[in-house]
Amino acid sequence: MIQRIQSVWLLLSSLVLATLFLFPYVSYIDLVGLGKQIYVSGIYTSINNESVKQESFILQSIAAVFIIIMPVVLIFLYKDRKRQVKFIYLQLVLVALFAVWMYASANNVLSGNNQYLSASNIGIGFFLLPVSIIFLSMALGAIRGDEKLIKSADRLR
Repeated sequence: MIQRIQSVWLLLSSLVLATLFLFPYVSYIDLVGLGKQIYVSGIYTSINNESVKQESFILQSIAAVFIIIMPVVLIFLYKDRKRQVKFIYLQLVLVALFAVWMYASANNVLSGNNQYLSASNIGIGFFLLPVSIIFLSMALGAIRGDEKLIKSADRLR
């Protein structure tokens, strides 16, 4: 049944991850004084109130699309709950690794400008990954609740 609560949590996780393309995960001012923002898709410079793409992160964009699509695919694995649980654990690990990759790329870009990642640089994008992990964990808990319900129903038969 697709209309289970874990489907809602998985869909919310996917939507939160999709907003990585909308919000920067790091904002900083370079040595010249131009405001720059790092998105999953690349580095953007603000010139005359217009965003101009300076550098592309193709691999990071592809990985982001993959981790966005995976929870949606997991919704349709509702018939095989054990497999769904395994893939949710895999998704949790992938999101955590993606967070490390985002941190490393942001640190790499900032170190090229003699700056360091600090609380003033961090954008909304960095906070989206923990929210997605929370939604994935809630989906995992709902699937385990279904497992307990089915086992108790089988005991009654």
